[in-house]
Amino acid sequence: MRLNNLGLALTMCGILTAAANAQAVSPGNGHDVVPTGKGGWNLQGAPDLSPSLEKRARKPPTPPPANNGINYHNGPVMLGTVNMYYIWYGDWSNNSAIDILTNLAESIGGTPWYNINTTYYSGAGRQLKHVSNSVSYKGSTTDDYSRGKALSDDDVRDIVADAITSGRLPKDTNGVYFVLTSQDVTEVSGFCSNYCGWHTYDKINGSNLKFAFIGDASTQCPNGCTRLRYHSPNDNIGADGMASVIAHELSEAVTDPQLNAWYSGQGDENADKCAFKYGDIYTAPNGAGANVQMGTRDYLIQQNWINAGGGSCGLSYP
Repeated sequence: MRLNNLGLALTMCGILTAAANAQAVSPGNGHDVVPTGKGGWNLQGAPDLSPSLEKRARKPPTPPPANNGINYHNGPVMLGTVNMYYIWYGDWSNNSAIDILTNLAESIGGTPWYNINTTYYSGAGRQLKHVSNSVSYKGSTTDDYSRGKALSDDDVRDIVADAITSGRLPKDTNGVYFVLTSQDVTEVSGFCSNYCGWHTYDKINGSNLKFAFIGDASTQCPNGCTRLRYHSPNDNIGADGMASVIAHELSEAVTDPQLNAWYSGQGDENADKCAFKYGDIYTAPNGAGANVQMGTRDYLIQQNWINAGGGSCGLSYP
């Protein structure tokens, strides 16, 4: 599905916009709803964690469907080592987010959490090729409000294009470019109301490139796209919220880069199916809740959908 020439995917919201609904195929016609890159978030009712990490109510597990709960639609996935690039948009001076999120990008590859994505593949039979558990952080650049403080979807695309055209970042068809916006920047197509982040693809400088929008929600919707401060394992509620969204969008960009590979009949991509679900939580050194350690830091990262054994949300595979 293409929206505004970008093919945006509703990736953590579960609330499709009118435009998306108009272009999606109705399940009643016997077809899957096509993802848009922004879905699965359900911001209005996003659950928070209990203040007591030791006393968490658990619901009985629902038996998984026989088909793993997610379907392959013959599109490509990203194979081999996937490269990550950051574009720090806005004012990030004296913000610990730079260290927190750089550590995430440098260490997410090779982890049990990211290994969940290896359960996804493209092709069939002898041509079947799985996603690898390999991610490389290739660097970053900055952008000092070149498109102002209220960004459209097209602005996000142009920020990526400018970074590549100027030579500040290389053109990489096996990369994912993350536009990370500071807390005074909004995205007018629905940040903090319909989604926490999104991913998509477009032809930039003659090549098919993948990119994502990730905003700092600490002042705009701290109860929607982040958790409360006592759930900030790195003492930076905006950065910790962004870490979970980055992991979410990276997984979807890798397993559904062109919005025609892996998604459910409801249009949910793999990370959408586990949005705001965190699994087993431990107490980080600062007393906050965390569930994974990557590199030198603890994070509170949402679970991801395991495409095996009937399908389920998890923090690791196998």
